[in-house]
Amino acid sequence: MDRYQRVEKPKAETPINENEIRITTQGRMRNYITYATTLLQEKGSNEIVLKAMGRAINKTVMIAELIKRRIADLHQNTSIGSTDITDTWEPLEEGLLPLETTRHVSMITITLSKKELDTSSTGYQPPLPADQVKPLNEFEDDGGYYDYGESDVPHAQGRGKFVL
Repeated sequence: MDRYQRVEKPKAETPINENEIRITTQGRMRNYITYATTLLQEKGSNEIVLKAMGRAINKTVMIAELIKRRIADLHQNTSIGSTDITDTWEPLEEGLLPLETTRHVSMITITLSKKELDTSSTGYQPPLPADQVKPLNEFEDDGGYYDYGESDVPHAQGRGKFVL
């Protein structure tokens, strides 16, 4: 594939519902969680739908779990699937033909709802017990960093990232 470059296709802008959140690998988790909690608490939405493909799936699952731990009585329904994506490659050298490759990409859709969902669905999860839910105002908004006291500051070892 050194002699080819991928042709960027214009994305077909399909309209999305206000309660649908498409998670990408580039987006920040905090922004997704804030938007979802705003929809559920302030804008009066009864349900939100989180959608992701490929490498963004694990982030989507984590976001759903965090939202469930901040907002009480959320029912969850998860469905998985896959889709085929066709990429077109054009040659960088003369004499080569354009190529088309097809990728099989996994998808996930997580619906979080204040109302009960289809309990017979294989992806259904009931709301968490009340003792596992901690409302948003009880979380300290410290940017995700632990506040160390004077005596328990860890010492960085070598080069690289600071790991807790």
